[in-house]
Amino acid sequence: MPHLRPARIEEGAELVELWRRSVDATHDFLSAQDRRAIDAEVAAMLPHAPLLVAADAQDRPVGFMLLDGHHMDALFIDPAARGTGVGRLLVQHALARHPGLSTDVNAQNAQALGFYLRMGFVEIGRSAHDAQGRPYPLIHLRHGG
Repeated sequence: MPHLRPARIEEGAELVELWRRSVDATHDFLSAQDRRAIDAEVAAMLPHAPLLVAADAQDRPVGFMLLDGHHMDALFIDPAARGTGVGRLLVQHALARHPGLSTDVNAQNAQALGFYLRMGFVEIGRSAHDAQGRPYPLIHLRHGG
């Protein structure tokens, strides 16, 4: 079972690559132009973000989460680790500290939406665009208890 720890500055490039693999596996709805733009934004921000990492027995990152208070801004799992409980471990950790945790999910990402619903999140609203104003609808979720 993975263990949780803070991200390390020296693994920033590795975490960006994990993000890329995860997005490539789950975000096929992004236009090529938007994918490149988001990639540049993430590559600049992610290595310095206060991430919580799920690491394997060799201490290699297999997933990460970014929390902003009671809101989960990001949850990304390496495709090779999907279905192994990594996402559940990260979300349960956040819920233990922040009951009523909220997050947003792309409406086109049915797999992620299904995961959050199974974890007890409920829809509390929708937006026609993502946080950067791109035409990717969001579903706003909050944990039901």
